Amino acid sequence: MADRSEYDAFVTRAWPRLLRTAYLLTREWDAAEDLVQTALLKAWLAWPRLGDEREAYVRKIIVNVHVSWWRRRWRRAEVTSGSLPDRSQVADHMGQADERELVWQALGRLPARQRAVVVLRYFEDLTEAQTAETLGCSVGTVKSQTSRALAKLRVDDSFDPMIARRS
Repeated sequence: MADRSEYDAFVTRAWPRLLRTAYLLTREWDAAEDLVQTALLKAWLAWPRLGDEREAYVRKIIVNVHVSWWRRRWRRAEVTSGSLPDRSQVADHMGQADERELVWQALGRLPARQRAVVVLRYFEDLTEAQTAETLGCSVGTVKSQTSRALAKLRVDDSFDPMIARRS
């Protein structure tokens, strides 16, 4: 049984990784922080029951709460626009910022479930089994969602940095 005194150390150690995962899912820092705080509150309540996989448990809470928020569209109204805000004029090494922006935009066009799979598999470097456990689905579902997400990303010409540079 876990001692609650370990909770503070866990939060300090895991916060950056959990926040990154939440940010990749929500695409907003404020929403990501809210999401992590909500997940950590739920983890605090279950802390005595948690085993050795505490971070995986909190990551699963993050994904589930995000999906729940996404389903309740009233939670936050998202305003979209056809153009991006003015970009900084600071030089970036070899167009890395442009490529990051393309990846960012492409992730934003994926449905929430596919985005979650891509984030967990490729940004969090989880296995298919770990991703399935986190999302509460089968490994086959993870494979099919990954396949669909990658196919959608490949079809979208604006995602390919080489194509985008030519235009």
